[in-house]
Amino acid sequence: MANDMKWHKTHCSRMDHGGCALHVKTRDGKITNVTGDPDGVLNRGYSCAKGRALAEIHESPHRLKTPMIRTGPRGASQWRKATWPEALDATARGLDQARQAYGARSVAFCQGMPKGLEHFALIRLANTFGSPNVVAVQDVCHAPRELTGRHMCGFYPVADVHRSSDLIVLWGSNTRATNEEGIINSQITARIRQGAHLMVIDPRKTALARQADFHLQLRPGTDCALALGFLHVIIKEDLFDRHFVQNWCTGFDALAAHVKAFDPQWAASVTGVDKAQIISAARAYSRAKPACTAWGNAIEQTPRAFDTIRCIVSLMAVCGNLDVPGGNIRAAEPRLLAPAKFVRADLLPDKRAQCLNPAYPTSPMLMTVPPAFFRRAVIEHTPYPVRAAYMQCTNPMLSYADSEMTRNALLKLDFLAVADVVMTPTAALADVVLPAATAFEFNDIGHYGLGHGIVLARPKLVDPPGQCRPDMAVINDLGRRLTDPDLWFDNDQQILESLIAPSGHNWESFVETGFLAGEQKFRVYEKKGFSTRSGRVELAMDNAESLEAEALPQYTPPVDPTDANFPLLLTSAKSPNYLHSSYRWVKSLRRREPVPKIQIHPDTAQALGIADGSQVRIETRNGAIVQTALVTPEIAPEVVCAVHGWWFFESGAHRLKSWQSSNFNMLTSTECLGSQFGTPALRAIACRLVPVSSL
Repeated sequence: MANDMKWHKTHCSRMDHGGCALHVKTRDGKITNVTGDPDGVLNRGYSCAKGRALAEIHESPHRLKTPMIRTGPRGASQWRKATWPEALDATARGLDQARQAYGARSVAFCQGMPKGLEHFALIRLANTFGSPNVVAVQDVCHAPRELTGRHMCGFYPVADVHRSSDLIVLWGSNTRATNEEGIINSQITARIRQGAHLMVIDPRKTALARQADFHLQLRPGTDCALALGFLHVIIKEDLFDRHFVQNWCTGFDALAAHVKAFDPQWAASVTGVDKAQIISAARAYSRAKPACTAWGNAIEQTPRAFDTIRCIVSLMAVCGNLDVPGGNIRAAEPRLLAPAKFVRADLLPDKRAQCLNPAYPTSPMLMTVPPAFFRRAVIEHTPYPVRAAYMQCTNPMLSYADSEMTRNALLKLDFLAVADVVMTPTAALADVVLPAATAFEFNDIGHYGLGHGIVLARPKLVDPPGQCRPDMAVINDLGRRLTDPDLWFDNDQQILESLIAPSGHNWESFVETGFLAGEQKFRVYEKKGFSTRSGRVELAMDNAESLEAEALPQYTPPVDPTDANFPLLLTSAKSPNYLHSSYRWVKSLRRREPVPKIQIHPDTAQALGIADGSQVRIETRNGAIVQTALVTPEIAPEVVCAVHGWWFFESGAHRLKSWQSSNFNMLTSTECLGSQFGTPALRAIACRLVPVSSL
């Protein structure tokens, strides 16, 4: 066999949003080594266990390698192998039958966290097909921050960790464990080495919290109260940026009057954070010039996310940290084909009016459908029936709130097709399963359309195993079957070329360059104002009523309060070893984290008779699961933190016990949803713990 050993430069993907520059060694068509690239613009040589496991993922015997068509009852794991033309024809036929019988809007196109261009290709497929219903997880990830920012200041305020800051605030963001949408922890570390102070706002004493100048260990679900307390201190003590407020904000006087009621003593009683610490942290934030806030999904995962984020954006504004170097900025995108043009938004101009969202008082800027709305349309036909779905890069049985509701919805669909890397509990309920290629197995572009100001080259390094194909290629073929073929491409490589063309690059030169960044400018508002109705940052919103909100942010207690029967407050956290529900089938990662663990304070564990490493039943008003106790002082006595995304691949994806026994979303509910984004409560859930040995 010829020895074609070679080192390649590329970027990680499908491990969060990716972005770490990597050196990848291949030999004879196989990946043999993965290391961090010291010159990486985001990571500077860092790589994580997930990225280093990509060779194992590529070679895994658990990969789906041929299309399959269901032959028995849905969920019975009875399949026959199919050719790609046969599987694509079956998928197109199932989707088109629903369109013919019930209209195009009866078909949903579902995506998990965007991992590459497949997300935008899927939106293009929906638009050309005629369906306004692209279902995605933006209700609990990214959209609350992005859209609230656009409502208030006209842009998504991204943390500028590429430039020096006096203070970095990690609010609900643990960058040592996860990639927070383009922010790699090496960037935070570099700023700290340059002299930046660190403030961590997190219910857990994480490794970053232990090294921070300030760790505000608040109760889950009380972030809004803490931010209101900050605003009270900053305004009362005249610590705000008077010039910026007077010239570039509206509603400040109303905000100042509003936050008088939310003094530090009140904030301390709600959050559990010491009053003196709240005061000193607020002062530190106000005096830092600049301060940047890197905020995470945790603040987005309650029904009251809109008010929480309004408070945090207000803090950025009144302290003059918007659109300044080292603050929270409007990231300038490189010159590429605009997402709206790529997805052919012009073909569905009434998408907002036709999709499921107008039946609920969501933000008009929210253009993906929250999963709760999708499942109601399937189960209850509200506001109209959804009868078929195509899913890629997603495992709703684990990732959507209320997993039993998800199963009921998927079983009720007339037709379901799923593209994935392995057989998941979601794919096990499909009519057609398509084997997807994964990282390094096809050419892709990273971070396109995510608002980070950068796009990354991800060239193909090895052939995918078996008959696996890239999601983009599958979507292109479905588009040619289901819509006007002239709206699609001869091959998926043409998709990449069309996106890159405005930059002046072709694919080869883009790969050679590695990444493209926008030309960043600051204080653009001084010439153009802010992109809001008033041209200023709108601290008080005059259109709040249309969003079922008050003009000023309000604190509302968690929707699922603790009581004598459910005395503990449950939250969750992502694992640094997995991506949501992915990769429990990868041996090296499973060795690092073999079982799902719930963090419990030693005092709580002792009171309940729970030993470290023992099995614990977690019960909420919605369900119960079992995880393994991790007794640790990193969590407060009244709080417990379970792990998200767990299922047991080895039990068989089609078997209930594989996804029911430890799945966090067996505990969650969709009864109470946030008005603006359709967000369920994934944090601050009342629960109780029972040792399994006592049952």
